[in-house]
Amino acid sequence: MPVVACFRVMPQGVETDIDLIEEGIRKALREAVKDIKKEEIAFGLVALQVLVMIADAEGGTDGVEQALSGIGGVQSVSVVDVSLI
Repeated sequence: MPVVACFRVMPQGVETDIDLIEEGIRKALREAVKDIKKEEIAFGLVALQVLVMIADAEGGTDGVEQALSGIGGVQSVSVVDVSLI
């Protein structure tokens, strides 16, 4: 059964190229990525909201979190929401 998960991806800082992070996300997760939106945080810092469709399996979102964390320029990844479809 598929699950839709939303992740917040925080860059290392305001000088980090958010477009390169977005490109890395699309390469790492390929067709699982359903949408990516930029979210203004504060003082020029922009996070990415990443909507991903994954299988509802043991370990849940762990694999996606690890893949996102491994992208250059990413400081942190957090799960915002998970929903069955």
